[in-house]
Amino acid sequence: MTQTGLDTFDRTLQQTHLWLNDVGKSDAVGPDTQRQFHALRSVLWALRDRLTVDEAFDLSSNLPLLIRGIYWENYRPSGKPESFRTRAEFLKKVEDALEGAIHMNPEGAARAVLGMIAARVPKGQVEDIKRMVPEEIRTLFPQD
Repeated sequence: MTQTGLDTFDRTLQQTHLWLNDVGKSDAVGPDTQRQFHALRSVLWALRDRLTVDEAFDLSSNLPLLIRGIYWENYRPSGKPESFRTRAEFLKKVEDALEGAIHMNPEGAARAVLGMIAARVPKGQVEDIKRMVPEEIRTLFPQD
């Protein structure tokens, strides 16, 4: 039995839950679905805004349909990529997007989501992303 009656929607719901569950494996986020969602959204937004428009689109092509919608929410391509260069600036962007959510450590959220991306997005795409962000931000990705 399907949840929505549309295979595409059911498939993206299932994929989204799998991705959220991966984020929730981190002690910094945990099993609460709301926390998983807020971590995923805040880190995706910070990462997206640091990428060129072309690279942001390349990453989105590897996201499940529902997560792709979350990723593009409130996006404005003018002025991209943003020029923040430090880990602290990146984590501040994550923290700002977490505002109003259940209290969560921005670095823990970043590590959980970037770890999930490294596991679920093709390696070549992840390497492209890493090349586009400053070294300080790259350190938040899992070390090979």
